Amino acid sequence: MVRTVAKVSGMMCGMCESHINDAVRRAFEVEKVSSSRKKGETEIISKSGIDAQKLKKVISETGYDVGEITEEEYVKKGLFGR
Repeated sequence: MVRTVAKVSGMMCGMCESHINDAVRRAFEVEKVSSSRKKGETEIISKSGIDAQKLKKVISETGYDVGEITEEEYVKKGLFGR
């Protein structure tokens, strides 16, 4: 599993977060996607890596600015964080 985090600016409300999440789900095969206007980022969990250029394009088309995109291995924590 891979955790991808994209810095996103311009989100002002829950609907903004929802628009980005929906766009990412339509464009990529993801396990989980969540956006946070407070953190200014979108987090994506997927089985394999995501094309950063395509991700920038998908989010930009929804009207938001995309900054740095980072990717790291994601290890799902078990019961009680073990």
